[in-house]
Amino acid sequence: MKQRGRWAAHPEMLAQHSTHQVIRAMTLESLGMSSRVIYRRCLPGGPWRRLLPGVILLHNNDPTPDQLVHAALLYAGESAIVTAEEACLRYGLRLPTPESPRQIHLLVPHRKKLNSSEFVTIERTRHLPAPWLRAGVPLAPLVRATTDLVRRTRDSETVSRVLIEAIQRGRCSPQALAEELDRGTKRGTAIPRRLLAEWSDVRSVAEAEAQKLSKSLPNPPTHQNTVLYDHAGQYAGQPDFWWDEVGLAWEIDSVEFHFRSADYARTLHRNTRYAALGIAVVQTLPSRLRTEPKAVLNELSDAYRAAEVRPRPPVSLRPAG
Repeated sequence: MKQRGRWAAHPEMLAQHSTHQVIRAMTLESLGMSSRVIYRRCLPGGPWRRLLPGVILLHNNDPTPDQLVHAALLYAGESAIVTAEEACLRYGLRLPTPESPRQIHLLVPHRKKLNSSEFVTIERTRHLPAPWLRAGVPLAPLVRATTDLVRRTRDSETVSRVLIEAIQRGRCSPQALAEELDRGTKRGTAIPRRLLAEWSDVRSVAEAEAQKLSKSLPNPPTHQNTVLYDHAGQYAGQPDFWWDEVGLAWEIDSVEFHFRSADYARTLHRNTRYAALGIAVVQTLPSRLRTEPKAVLNELSDAYRAAEVRPRPPVSLRPAG
């Protein structure tokens, strides 16, 4: 009874030995609590909840995302790191609606004998990366977390959205993602490999999104990445998308891609050249292709109608002969 009084008389001890109110059953036993008492307190209507084998939540409400993550890490033990969806979310990626109930995918050393359980997916790997620590949670590097997620996703549209988000928002290059896919199992990689093969760089990813969206227009672009020449045969520009019948350009190269001041300066110079030639140009933030597709389509339709009623600028697809 003396040992029982130790934790019962000092409830702050439980807070000191838990993380986000999550604790191992063996830790509770080390504080003098019997396994029978632990079991009884986790019964329906009791003050606690069992989250995973040997892992206890010190209240009986629904666990928070942080509590689920820390419960999973306690279950898996040292060296475990969070990957896939949960890691991507913690890096700030905007993903399609997360799974419900929330699933926690963990990487553990290949030598570790541990099975998946409840909401935890255990993946044993010989290529355990060095973790990145975010708010006390060890995460797989974003490139690895992204590939772990898409390998387990069968819907090509979802895979595309995840990869685009990692490339545009997470600054992962298509090449780095493809190389990471090459390091691991080939299972589940057909869809992401095909998409990454089509995207040579960050620019091509946004253009692929824009091309898909533009097919919804009454008058889709007539050309993509075509070179324009002025009346004297001089280079006039190479817009991402071009409506040749009305002389309208659409560019997807906003400040989201301008990691260097030189890139931004080139864009300003290009827009000045367009203005001097009378070329109407619509510029769209890459993120708006996903977040505001209808608004983007309306802007393009309005710009097309405006271009129809003014003289076509003196540019051509071939230099003057």
